[in-house]
Amino acid sequence: MNNYLKVISITLLVALPFFKSHGQEIALQLYSLRNEMKIDPVKYHERIAEWGISALEGGGTYGMTDTEYSKLLADNNLRVIGVGAEYLQLTKNLQPILHKAKKYGAKYAICYWIPHAEGPISMEEIKIATALFNAVGAELKKEGITFLYHPHGYEFAKDRNKVRFNYMLENAKNFAFNMDVYWVKMGGGDPLKIMKKYPGKFPILHLKDRRKGTLGSKNGQGDVETNVILGTGDIDIAGIIKEAKKQGTEYLTIEDESSRSVTQIPLSVAFIKRELEKSN
Repeated sequence: MNNYLKVISITLLVALPFFKSHGQEIALQLYSLRNEMKIDPVKYHERIAEWGISALEGGGTYGMTDTEYSKLLADNNLRVIGVGAEYLQLTKNLQPILHKAKKYGAKYAICYWIPHAEGPISMEEIKIATALFNAVGAELKKEGITFLYHPHGYEFAKDRNKVRFNYMLENAKNFAFNMDVYWVKMGGGDPLKIMKKYPGKFPILHLKDRRKGTLGSKNGQGDVETNVILGTGDIDIAGIIKEAKKQGTEYLTIEDESSRSVTQIPLSVAFIKRELEKSN
């Protein structure tokens, strides 16, 4: 009987609708299921809903027409809250990004990578990107879309004893950040300290934990198999969630790039829920 009740409790936990507390909502970066979506996108969108997630970062249609994909989202109570915004596209024409965001009703457009030579990015490249992001952010804001940058670890080299990422944080006037806590840690940064020093700049977080003992890197590269269930690695995910509640971060987005993502994601969802339920 006890085992039976345990199974029921776990089933109900996973099947609950998406969880909100103090404005936070659990989301999923669809890159986590990039391999599974190639096989059966319908099945895995249904699986996302079963995990209790409704908010997605994405923007692709997995070979479906816009109408077919919109129906798949609607059938599973899913919605896209953020779409990708490739850096080179930002330098050319914002209309494709605007079109994609408006097609889904997405509130955010996110740049995930700044092209640069292999290794840490230079301060000059950081300054150019920051100026571009401010200009892009001002234009997208007119259309009701918030522009975000997603740091990837290569921004944490120092220039005259100043961390290059700090320049972006201090000069972001018309854009904010989708901070990937794993990549910040990989680059040598402390995501919780950064949040506390620059409150209000992180409407979305990518929550991704790192296997204990993993070596860092400042080139934006790493072994995806070091992505582990939230709360089991060497990143203070619990502390970050607590600070996110305090700051009013809107989305706590799970991104799990490992080959175990299908089994790890629901356990990470459960961890976030437990932390959100705790009082500040």
